[in-house]
Amino acid sequence: MPTTQALREQRANLWSQMTAIMDRTDRSAEDDQTYDRLEKEYDDLDAKIERAERHEARQKVNDQVDRTGVVPREGRGGPSDEDAERYTNAFVNYLVGGREALSTEEKTLMRGNFTQFKNAAGVGTGAAGGYLVPPEFRDIIVETMKWFGPMLDVAEVVTTDTGATLPWPTNDDTANVGAILAENTAMTEQDVTIGTANIDAYMYTSKLVRASYQLMQDRPDFPQWLARKLGERIGRIWNQHFTTGTGTSQPDGIVTSATVGVTGTGSFATTGGISFDNLIDLEEAIDPAYGGGNNLTWMMHQSARKAVRKLKDTQGRYLWEPSLQAGMPASLDGYPVRLNNDMAALATGSKSVLFGDIREAYVIRKVRDIQTVRLDERYAEYLQAGFFGYARADGTMQNANAVRVFQTTATA
Repeated sequence: MPTTQALREQRANLWSQMTAIMDRTDRSAEDDQTYDRLEKEYDDLDAKIERAERHEARQKVNDQVDRTGVVPREGRGGPSDEDAERYTNAFVNYLVGGREALSTEEKTLMRGNFTQFKNAAGVGTGAAGGYLVPPEFRDIIVETMKWFGPMLDVAEVVTTDTGATLPWPTNDDTANVGAILAENTAMTEQDVTIGTANIDAYMYTSKLVRASYQLMQDRPDFPQWLARKLGERIGRIWNQHFTTGTGTSQPDGIVTSATVGVTGTGSFATTGGISFDNLIDLEEAIDPAYGGGNNLTWMMHQSARKAVRKLKDTQGRYLWEPSLQAGMPASLDGYPVRLNNDMAALATGSKSVLFGDIREAYVIRKVRDIQTVRLDERYAEYLQAGFFGYARADGTMQNANAVRVFQTTATA
């Protein structure tokens, strides 16, 4: 199996061939067919590299448990390594065999990590609830969600113990300036206007996953497999809402709230409606206060990425720079590019490209960790058990000046 470095070298070689074809002034139909073939191979290598890097990341998780960020149980300090290991073993036994497979000690450990649901009236507690996911499985789920949800990786993320409405302060003081003060003269007042954005905690579920007893018995990696499935489902809907959420009964998406910085006038026949000038204008639409930061990032749909790969600067050099280093994204005009296919596909009137300091612009609020529930009786007649994960989260724009979005015209 080729290493990720070997795959990146293959991708760089393909890019050189694609560049040579695009640089020809007398391209033939055969050249265009060759370019299309190379581009498909390039995209396939992209997917292989990303898959290999995800596998390497998961390997690190399985080789060495990272317990940072675990919310301690109420009224107690964080768990010791020995307690955490015992709970992990109990959690695996619970997933595979249910409560009946637990020893007395394991049942005690599981009860200590059980979170009950509130009843329909919103007060008191009932018998239903879920178990906190151990650190190993939480990290697998979070890593998977980051892949399916790049917003978790680029936005600011805060974690709270409860889901109570979180007032989040906002401020734009750019219009206020200082002044010269004459001797023996009282200075004038200029208060800082602080706004507030209320961040809620919407309940998300993975929906039910049914697993046969045979699968649980015959697949040694069943707990890891289950963690990936739950993480993928929750990650997809989170990223969709954090990107294009309406803000009504769901999070306020960053693209939905972003100001249009540039309206495109390019031709879809050649560049998909995006020109080099458009990209420069979008960069310059960001306030200079954010221009010197290290967090400036492009975020775009794959169809937009395909279009910008073909763009050149005024010196005839391609703007796109494929990554040659593990863990480093490709760059465009010197800034990293993050793929987000929950943005609109490139089309007339679409918002397919965003640029700015996404961490400064957008905040995601999560409530504790993902929790999981096993249903034994519901599917017993099928010799199956049901599983679902749930988590609470919300997101909102906290500084709209830090990002701008590119929108194609309706006639491009």
